[in-house]
Amino acid sequence: MTAEPLASESLSMLRQLGSPPDLAAAARKLRIEPAWPLANAHVHLPPNFSAFDRVEQAVDLAAEQGLAVLGASNYYDFAAYQPFTRRARQRGIFPLWGLEILALLPAEAAAGVKINDPTNPGRMYICGKGITRWEKPTARAAELMGRIRQGDNRRMAEMTGRLANYFADRGIETGLDGAAIVAQVAARHGCDPQTVVLQERHVARAFQEALFERVRLDERAAAMEKLFGRPAASDDDDAAAVQAEIRTRLMKARRSCFVEEQFVSLDEALELIAELGGLACYPVLADGADPICPWEEDAARLAESLERLGIPMAEFIPPRNDPAVLERYVRAIRQAGIAVVAGTEHNALGLTPMAPACRGGAAIPAAVGEIFAEGAAVVAAHQFLAAWDTGWKACATNTGWKACATKAPATSIAERAALGRAVIARYRQEHEGSGRE
Repeated sequence: MTAEPLASESLSMLRQLGSPPDLAAAARKLRIEPAWPLANAHVHLPPNFSAFDRVEQAVDLAAEQGLAVLGASNYYDFAAYQPFTRRARQRGIFPLWGLEILALLPAEAAAGVKINDPTNPGRMYICGKGITRWEKPTARAAELMGRIRQGDNRRMAEMTGRLANYFADRGIETGLDGAAIVAQVAARHGCDPQTVVLQERHVARAFQEALFERVRLDERAAAMEKLFGRPAASDDDDAAAVQAEIRTRLMKARRSCFVEEQFVSLDEALELIAELGGLACYPVLADGADPICPWEEDAARLAESLERLGIPMAEFIPPRNDPAVLERYVRAIRQAGIAVVAGTEHNALGLTPMAPACRGGAAIPAAVGEIFAEGAAVVAAHQFLAAWDTGWKACATNTGWKACATKAPATSIAERAALGRAVIARYRQEHEGSGRE
């Protein structure tokens, strides 16, 4: 049996808000405004590939744009969560802690079924929300994360080597390897190189920057045609577009510099989320892919699949979705007894608004916004109860909301959200005025 880590600083912060009975009483008195609190439950913080230069920038923008809750969903390293939590306290933003994992479902892969990755059959993105053991992971969590990071590090090193040779063969000596790119990322974001988990986007950016540094603008179109084997689709001075084309043309499956990924199974991904004390959360792509991935084609059937897998939450990135499609999926999933949250990712260059909105900036339907607010409050309640070691264990095994307690009465999503709203309100009251610095 895995030993229980000692209490963490983040959970101590939540315990200072009051006891569960105290906050439950506050919840009964709290007046709820529509679509409150305004929340973004999924951004990537540097040194993950991110729109933000610094962790503090993300929190500051959230505060300036009127958010009450901000959630981080980084890959495989949580050092950024310490400055994130510290800045969130300074700005009166309630922090949600999460992670994102890539898993493989072998049967779906063999059958060619695309899940929530429009390119790779059998590959599933899965998130953990409200992870409460990021400061002091269990031994099993550390083992799983270490295995994932080791596989990722090997893949990125090999892919970087292939890209460096590929560029050199076409007359562009980059001098890049995995260590050099890690050092670039660490310098860019002012962080310890040990906390950098290289992603494809980091590598593509490094090679785009090397291309721009070594090839004059008037020669760049010809150089990119030589690299891509055809005229470039991106403008030769558009850094973000060139990065995307490097990934698409050179780094994806069946391309010249592709290296096969090593995945954990879905069961191992869910185990890692549970070991970190979190709630499993499925990111729905929906019409973010065209056509919609077959596993997600029918909203009601998708909800049934999540129930069958014991996944109690779902998530949307509304900038990918049209309002009508978003509403159809969110309603179907929530009606199945699955809580729903929303985020923006901010995992590409360019500072888009922090508050989630639909494709093209269209407003999220009001009823859907209330469901998203409810989901964020559920995660806040989960983190709070974990601070008191009340009910997190059964929640973390993803057995559904009726069984989501070990030392507290079973609750519905609405009841858990009511507690979460009271937790957020108490937190913001205790930090009232801090958001103005």
